[in-house]
Amino acid sequence: MSQPDGGADDPASSLPPPPPPPVAWPEDGVLTRDWVAGLTATLDWCSRSLPADQLPAVLPAALAQRLVLAASVILHREPNLVRVDPRPDQTVVVVGDVHGQLHDVIFLLQDAGFPSEDRIFVFNGDYVDRGAWGLETFLLLLAWKVLLPNCVFLLRGNHESKYCTSVYGFEQEVIFKYKGQGPQVYRKFLRCFEDLPLATIIAGCVYTAHGGIFRGAIVVPSKRSKKGKKGNKYKASSTIDPTLMKLGSLDELLKARRTVLDPPWEGSNLIPGDVLWSDPSLEMGLSSNKERGIGLVWGPDITQQFLYTNNLKLIIRSHEGPDARDKRHDLLGMDNGYTIDHHVECGKLITLFSAPDYPQFQASEDRYNNCGAYIVLRPPDFATPVFHSFEAVKPRPAANPYYDFEEVIDSDEELNLDAMDNGSSSS
Repeated sequence: MSQPDGGADDPASSLPPPPPPPVAWPEDGVLTRDWVAGLTATLDWCSRSLPADQLPAVLPAALAQRLVLAASVILHREPNLVRVDPRPDQTVVVVGDVHGQLHDVIFLLQDAGFPSEDRIFVFNGDYVDRGAWGLETFLLLLAWKVLLPNCVFLLRGNHESKYCTSVYGFEQEVIFKYKGQGPQVYRKFLRCFEDLPLATIIAGCVYTAHGGIFRGAIVVPSKRSKKGKKGNKYKASSTIDPTLMKLGSLDELLKARRTVLDPPWEGSNLIPGDVLWSDPSLEMGLSSNKERGIGLVWGPDITQQFLYTNNLKLIIRSHEGPDARDKRHDLLGMDNGYTIDHHVECGKLITLFSAPDYPQFQASEDRYNNCGAYIVLRPPDFATPVFHSFEAVKPRPAANPYYDFEEVIDSDEELNLDAMDNGSSSS
């Protein structure tokens, strides 16, 4: 297990470093590793030494928006399902939820080895909310995406949405830090969220997505009108008999419309909500996720079917931290940052969570003190996961929450479907 070095025994570590100059976009418009390293150091310094509402003095709103736009252009061109095909000399690092825990993300990148032409990173979503530095965390990962677009892959999590960010802190964080320019910056982030792909297949054998699998479209006969009009024989039904629910295909995933502010929980475009919100179970079958009110619950038989049908060996999903697993007595806890939930004939289903000591703000003094983890996939087959657990960087810099963490305890209980916006930010 990796343990961050807090440097408490080094007298020099108690001396605050001098303030960095404001971050500027490269004159030639091309990001470099040195630029990203400088951004990392600046964000770390700001989190420790600068009041949050003074962030624009070092990270101007125009710079933040330019970085978001540059990344959005790249992300928009990627399909819903990204094929990540590593070379025989590359490794792949898969990362789960990080939830605005900037210092743990910086440590993870150092511990795993920074993204490079030899090391691909796949991030499984939930970059923002709950933690105090969601803005800084997401900007840092966007910078890596712009620098290495073919070696860094960012997927969408359920918290990369208008609804979740309005409830769990990210919207208020952006507005607090950028004041009058905050709403404009926040809208840029929302547009970027819509551009994030939904899933990857790594080396042809590993499927990764934030929540998991998804249902296929059900087409049922519609009632013919008395006039017997042609061309109206079938229609998609939003009210589906659970016995008719079936597993979706990768082709259907590719065709889904992901450019929505909030994944729909009803209607015909259900695949984004399934991919972002679904949960595994030990009970057989495929059914609606009644606990969350959106997405699916699926059992080991469905995992086997998905792996077999698509010639896969692993599913790596995220979405459930120690707080969610604390309420689920059918599955293992998230103490080590990962669990193996299904072990079937064709392979395994893994839940990966990369935010240690989560959530940052807890109403109870009895903290979960969980580890985070990341997975390394190595050649030749990339199908044997190597787990790396790590502890939180301590002490965390002092920070205030951007949501009422004592009231908003758990997303399973607080989901307000009527408040979701199924439209696009451009509509």
